Amino acid sequence: MQTVAFWVLAVAAVGFGAAVFVVDSMARATFALLASFLCVGVELLLLNLDYLGVLVVLMMIMEMLVMAVFMIMYMMNPGGLMPMTMVHNNRGALAISGTVFAALTAGILLTPWPRRRGTVPADPTFSAGEAIMGPKMLAMMLIGIAILATMIAAVVLATDRGRYDRPTDRGRGAK
Repeated sequence: MQTVAFWVLAVAAVGFGAAVFVVDSMARATFALLASFLCVGVELLLLNLDYLGVLVVLMMIMEMLVMAVFMIMYMMNPGGLMPMTMVHNNRGALAISGTVFAALTAGILLTPWPRRRGTVPADPTFSAGEAIMGPKMLAMMLIGIAILATMIAAVVLATDRGRYDRPTDRGRGAK
């Protein structure tokens, strides 16, 4: 069942990715791109890469929300009420993309891939982190928490409002 779900999500991710270039509005293209990334995130979850899967899902949702906000602010046609083309120079784009696809396919098929050695680790996320960070993993986790605390403190200090969005009484007499 997991294999079937993986391949269904793979086909859906490619389909939504292609839809980005087929639809005739920025809003539809944004949602198609979001759907493609969500399919990839769920595939990572199916591969037991929980941290990476959740990270991709959360990052892509936030990225698409930011993109939608800027699209509404700056685009002349944000909602796609008037059709528009998403691809320019169709022949050149097809030639370049076909060449890149052929080169990547040839690379996949002609590369002598190594055989897997060893067994799959019990926790692939921890193993990937250990391979990247080595013995400095704990320090990097603590630095991440410190950066998060700094961002929260900066937002709190930057606002001039009180806890319940009341203006402060600075500079005025007490009542």
